[in-house]
Amino acid sequence: MNKMNSTPMAEAEGKASGGGEHQLQLGIRLQSVEGSDQPVFSNFTMVQGAPGMVFLDFGFLEPNALPSVLRAAQGGGKVPEAIGGKLAARVVLGIDSAVQLAQQLQQHLRSLQAQGQKAAEAPAQH
Repeated sequence: MNKMNSTPMAEAEGKASGGGEHQLQLGIRLQSVEGSDQPVFSNFTMVQGAPGMVFLDFGFLEPNALPSVLRAAQGGGKVPEAIGGKLAARVVLGIDSAVQLAQQLQQHLRSLQAQGQKAAEAPAQH
């Protein structure tokens, strides 16, 4: 059974017929298909570009893989040429969608940073 999932308000930028730029806030509902509503865990990302598009690979590396390579490198041991992982998902975006994603991520991270600063500045309650 497919569920309807609401996304946060999306902002679309474009040129109005009058020549000025404007922002449009629009509620968007995405319908899941074939289990796409199931979360996929990723602890590694890789971005690759191609003409007119951006490939986003989301992967999973064993949590001890990178620390063990770092320990080997620091100890003068042999460092592997590659580490094996699993591709969790690959997403291909057009340039406009990639720019929109970058803007949304920046906005969200700024919001998280502001929340962290407020929490740090709040007087301790006893």
